[in-house]
Amino acid sequence: MTMPSTRDQLPVSRADLVVVGGGLGGVAAALTAARLGRRVILTEADSWLGGQLTVQAVPPDESRWADSHPTSASYAEFRERVRDHYRRHFPLTDRAREDPFLNPGAGFVSRLCHEPRIGALVLEEMLSPLLSSGRVQWLREHEVVGVDRQGDRITAVTVRGTTSGQGRRLIAPLFVDATELGDLLALGDLDHVIGAEGRAEHGELHAPADADPSDQQAVTWCCALDWAPGHEELVPRPALYERFATVVPDFWPGPQLSFDDVHPITLQRRSRPIFAGDPTDHERLDGVGDMWHYRRIRAQRLMEPGSPGGDVTLVNWPQVDFWDAPLLGVDAEARARAEDEARQLTLSFVHWLQHEAPRSDGGTGYPELRLRGDVLGTADGLARQPYIRESRRIRARFTITEEHIGREMRGEHAGSEEFADTVGTGHYRIDLHPSTSGRNYVDIDCFPFQIPLGALIPRDVTNLVPANKNIGTTHISNGAYRLHPVEWSIGEAVGALSEITGRHGVDPAAVHASDELTRELQALLADELRVQLAWPDAIRRRLPEDEPATVG
Repeated sequence: MTMPSTRDQLPVSRADLVVVGGGLGGVAAALTAARLGRRVILTEADSWLGGQLTVQAVPPDESRWADSHPTSASYAEFRERVRDHYRRHFPLTDRAREDPFLNPGAGFVSRLCHEPRIGALVLEEMLSPLLSSGRVQWLREHEVVGVDRQGDRITAVTVRGTTSGQGRRLIAPLFVDATELGDLLALGDLDHVIGAEGRAEHGELHAPADADPSDQQAVTWCCALDWAPGHEELVPRPALYERFATVVPDFWPGPQLSFDDVHPITLQRRSRPIFAGDPTDHERLDGVGDMWHYRRIRAQRLMEPGSPGGDVTLVNWPQVDFWDAPLLGVDAEARARAEDEARQLTLSFVHWLQHEAPRSDGGTGYPELRLRGDVLGTADGLARQPYIRESRRIRARFTITEEHIGREMRGEHAGSEEFADTVGTGHYRIDLHPSTSGRNYVDIDCFPFQIPLGALIPRDVTNLVPANKNIGTTHISNGAYRLHPVEWSIGEAVGALSEITGRHGVDPAAVHASDELTRELQALLADELRVQLAWPDAIRRRLPEDEPATVG
């Protein structure tokens, strides 16, 4: 089927809130608004929900306080539902089943490493009663293709079924851009930023001297691997293999098809093999810190002896960071070419692992490694979509900068900026991967932070708010605000905001401009939704005596 010739001929759906994008921010926005009584339309181009967690196949990168100080009750609910899925359906040992902090993959990047497909199941399960009641209408496999704007208002969004080709206009008093790349910002001609701001704009210590739209963090096409001796599914040599095996970027110690990389903080050369010893010796290797255990999403040692299967690990490593070309600020052909080359890089790395990588036992190649696309929902072994670290960002009424959260700029134990309009909390290092401009890592410490409402309010449109990596951050501060639980908190704040705007018949900017309405929003978040709006002072300042040991 094809779309009618004019948008006015398309079928129309109306709701209190339209959320475009089913990543963690979009799901949290839809879930929160619907639980508060709003009617929601949620659209997602993929058949899975979850964005970076599931479709892009990245286990949650979380703060070290994810269990002791959950940022919200609903995010804690999601995490517990993941653990409960494993307890109910997997042949866990008694010890693993009874562990209140069960980490199914026992990976050391996070306290909750799990299969992406299980994350997608849990998210759909959380929405299930709302879908059944009609409170949420989920337009699965629908991509946004148009935005109607009159002055400072969005009047409609047009989506199209990716398989049916059928178009539909969506109308609501409030719209949410929860897409991975900030698609509505471009389609609606909102004032926005891509790439890096120059140092003079915000005075950030680690910003480049000059603004550079091409300075965008690398994307990564993740994959999953297991250990399967005797399998016959070796990856053929990709067309671009020779390029990735021989070209040495100016800022990198060698070709990407290698175990050599650089330490993200010191930028010193290092070598990290996939296995630090015998790959079959799971008990001895656990805790060693090699790449296999870094993002492992299935730990066979947690299963009853004799249970079928083995370890599965998720490959989101520097060797598959694609920094040769950006996705934003280029035409559709250039973007498609960049995505294809990102896929070829990952397949080249797996081919290298299987055929040419130096083995820990002195041989060459690990033919026992096998792609596991089934845990990612694909037939080719790669994630459904590339992992996106950086999006278009709104020009917001308030912009979060390095000066608000960075330890070096603020002082050793000064703590992060405290915002009177806080609507949530988060924490992660300011973590910028090598970029498409040829810049190496920018990985700097920051304090646990708050999410200010002003960073969710665009300057030039009154009834659209962001709920992904497209909020009012900079290229630098986005490195901390881009991670899973922060995205969830942003979406949850947006869902609650839709309740306040609907309750009073006002736009988000009016809530931000009113101390009374901002306090009402904060009371709804803190009292009814049990969202953490501020960190305990000892955590906010990261005092050494109050700081837990690092993961792994």
